[in-house]
Amino acid sequence: MKTICGIDCTECIWKEECRGCIQTDGRPFGGECIAAECYKSGGEDCFLTYKRQTIEEFNALRIPGMPVITELCSLRGAFVNLPYTLPNGQIVTLLDDKKIYLGYQAEKKDSDRCYGLVADREYLLVCEYGCNGENPEIIIFKKR
Repeated sequence: MKTICGIDCTECIWKEECRGCIQTDGRPFGGECIAAECYKSGGEDCFLTYKRQTIEEFNALRIPGMPVITELCSLRGAFVNLPYTLPNGQIVTLLDDKKIYLGYQAEKKDSDRCYGLVADREYLLVCEYGCNGENPEIIIFKKR
């Protein structure tokens, strides 16, 4: 499968659903891909700059118990779009299953829970959850 960013798709669990970003002009699941957008507009330097800036934004949040973030990966929205229960009991999801985001999972210090980080050009999301995404809670969801 040919890609715009050079990622190796051979091990991807969704390769049967995805038609590849070359064939779909950077929209492998029908939604935008942040990596493909950067590569198409400015190449690898654009993507690396965007990624570095996003890492800096996550670290600047200074969330207690969250380690310093040094890496972000391309993640399909369907993989990271957890259902959150709002204070009024309503259950919502915040992401687009079809998009490809930058994100990462980091272990919460002195806890059995993890932080999930997700970003696109418009928003930063940091959530906390247990094993297999259980009991997710929104820590920060902010416009960039």
